Amino acid sequence: MPNPRTADPYRDLAVIDARAPRFTQATVGALAALGVATGAWPLYTVAAAVVSTGLLFGRQWCLPCRFYFEVVQPRFGEGPLEDSRPPRFANQLGAGFLWTATGLGVLGFAPAAGAVGLLVAALALLAATTGLCVGCLAYRAGALLRGVRARDLGRIDLAELGGRPGLESVVQFTHPLCADCQDLSRRLSAEPRPLVLVDVSRRPDLARKYGVSVVPLAVVVQANGRVAGRAH
Repeated sequence: MPNPRTADPYRDLAVIDARAPRFTQATVGALAALGVATGAWPLYTVAAAVVSTGLLFGRQWCLPCRFYFEVVQPRFGEGPLEDSRPPRFANQLGAGFLWTATGLGVLGFAPAAGAVGLLVAALALLAATTGLCVGCLAYRAGALLRGVRARDLGRIDLAELGGRPGLESVVQFTHPLCADCQDLSRRLSAEPRPLVLVDVSRRPDLARKYGVSVVPLAVVVQANGRVAGRAH
């Protein structure tokens, strides 16, 4: 039996089936690669429109997403759920490059348009076939930097998070529909230190206060509230 759907793809927008972005990336990568092979720059426009429509109007207007959620997912089941922000950022980058390739094609700079199209095709197909999403990695790196700059995770008030002050604990920021979060919680709960879970969907105020940009995030908090480092 296929895995049942636990997240509505059109309402639970904080997470996404990890296979859905790869399906879209395969579609966009194929269009861009065809544009490079044939020299037909309008194919970059088609690929850009596919990505941009979903970004502007929602997943239900993204044709590859719609096909995945309505045809593929019901047949094969829901894949692992992940934070939707990294793939969304990757789509924004991809759309920007594709519109750039379109503009270069309109202006008659065919070699430059082909070079940009080739970059998009290579990165999109790499993500689709291996799961290595360069745009997602860029988002996580930027989010980490923003978190470090925006909030100093040097100290955490355990009492505010529902933990026991005066007792070294592990604090994990999580989301109920995040598969990676659940896997990390299972590993951390096997350790002797108390595990304090902070659901960012219920407590976005705490996520903002402590600069949590991406989940899962887990840290070791000493008895005095000082953060000793990441927990894995």
